[in-house]
Amino acid sequence: MSDVQWPIHFFENIFQKSLELKNRYLSVCYIFHIVKNDFMTEAVHMENDVKRGRGRPKAWDDKASQNTIKSLDRALEVLVQLGEMQGGTLSEIAGALDQSPATVYRVLTTFQGRGFADFDEQSQVWNIGAAAFLTGSQFLRRTSLVERARPIMRDLMEATGETANLGIERDGQVLFLGQVETHATIRAFFPPGTASAMHASGIGKALLCRMDDKRQREVLAASKLERFTPHTLTDPEDMIADLNAAKARGYAIDGEERNLGMRCIAAPVYNVFGEAVAGISVSGPTTRITTGRIAELAEPVMDAARNLTKAIGGNDRPVVSTQT
Repeated sequence: MSDVQWPIHFFENIFQKSLELKNRYLSVCYIFHIVKNDFMTEAVHMENDVKRGRGRPKAWDDKASQNTIKSLDRALEVLVQLGEMQGGTLSEIAGALDQSPATVYRVLTTFQGRGFADFDEQSQVWNIGAAAFLTGSQFLRRTSLVERARPIMRDLMEATGETANLGIERDGQVLFLGQVETHATIRAFFPPGTASAMHASGIGKALLCRMDDKRQREVLAASKLERFTPHTLTDPEDMIADLNAAKARGYAIDGEERNLGMRCIAAPVYNVFGEAVAGISVSGPTTRITTGRIAELAEPVMDAARNLTKAIGGNDRPVVSTQT
């Protein structure tokens, strides 16, 4: 063993009996200073973790392009295109995306392995797989809207004898979330996940008429008021007049504006702030939903909208749209 006397570290001074009281006091203060610094540093780290959120890395607020996985983004473009086409051959999908068939094929086979895409050997057509539906349907479980709407839609269908629908606005279109079909042979069909132009939809117009002027005109401009039938309103002033009328009476009408021979009556559903967040409607053939029955059928539709508003804790006295 070496007889070398190593210098005593400052915080070890407290253990030396021969040390003056003043130096012992300084050693104790030094120890507590170190502990305090360690504690405060850890507290800051914990606070930053809380602020950052559990679902994001440290650089979550970084908007740099490197945070996007480009290959995954391109693959999802294939899946979205496949859904919009409602099926297609490899060459059709690749042509629509302006990508090479070899690249698209690798993406599709990867999706097929996970059940997100299906391939029909006989027709050589690719389609959306069951896994895509199961994953997408999780969206419906994020909110109680669909769950609360189901019995109300069923009652509405029984009261009117027509198909009841539920939809919301998503990216300037109507996204249908649910439907209770009528027992009649001829009926409208909008499966969950179907998107439709707002200006040619009963639910779309019920939501549009409750938007502020700025948002309303943005949605209409983006849609370019595309014509689907001879009854589609394609003139902006005609559309605004129709929306004002819908707002005044409390319900909107799609009179063969999207599909010939079909009519829809819709009313808005409001959240706790009095904002229109969804629409509920009945739709059916014009032979049953005649112009003479519109006012009659509008009453149960508006009742259903009020009941759903209350069911989700909404305010059935809507906010007044602001002029911009």
